[in-house]
Amino acid sequence: MLQTKHLTKKYNGTTALNDLNLTVEAGQIYCLLGANGAGKTTTINLLMNFIQPTSGEALISGLEVTKHSRETKKHLAYIPENLVLYNELTGMENLEYFLGLAGMKYSKDDLGAYLTEAGLQSEAFDNRVKTYSKGMRQKIGIALALAKNAKVLLLDEPTSGLDPKASNEFSGLLIRLSEHKVATLMATHDLFRAKETGTDIGIMKSGNLVEQVTTDSVSHNELEELYLTHINN
Repeated sequence: MLQTKHLTKKYNGTTALNDLNLTVEAGQIYCLLGANGAGKTTTINLLMNFIQPTSGEALISGLEVTKHSRETKKHLAYIPENLVLYNELTGMENLEYFLGLAGMKYSKDDLGAYLTEAGLQSEAFDNRVKTYSKGMRQKIGIALALAKNAKVLLLDEPTSGLDPKASNEFSGLLIRLSEHKVATLMATHDLFRAKETGTDIGIMKSGNLVEQVTTDSVSHNELEELYLTHINN
């Protein structure tokens, strides 16, 4: 569902991402770990076609994103660290608005069903988003992915700033999406959440993918040791 081939991005001679080859299949939750500047967000931005690669390819559902930007966006949903919503609109109105931009129209009952599936309490549907916590805002993003029937989910530090309960709820939602064969790529600093939620983990340093493991092949302590070994060397 998601693939990069020798994907490279340079800025004025500085390499932000170097020759990345990555595949995320349907149902996988692939977590990219790394310090600031490691290349995680650059990878997400290239897959979203927010920036252009210096060389290589980024593909969604087999389509190269720079050549098929509109088509590939139909297949994916994107949740950044701080999801941009309209504060004066309600949760349901935001969901309805962004689905309308994608050319999709649902009844109020259907919108409510997606919000419920995303874990938002029904009493919050008609509250203005300016009253929402970050965790509640992220659930709007999940509801949008559900309503779009997205096949690919791109996440950039989605649990940053969430309390443990909200972070755990968010992880549960990602696992449920994986059961619906959604391919998820999540950039994160959170080793614990990556181990608990992910199926696969890649460690990035200075724009390079330096390690890949499956989460069931390492313990929490082993993952931490592996991460620190790469980051400190």
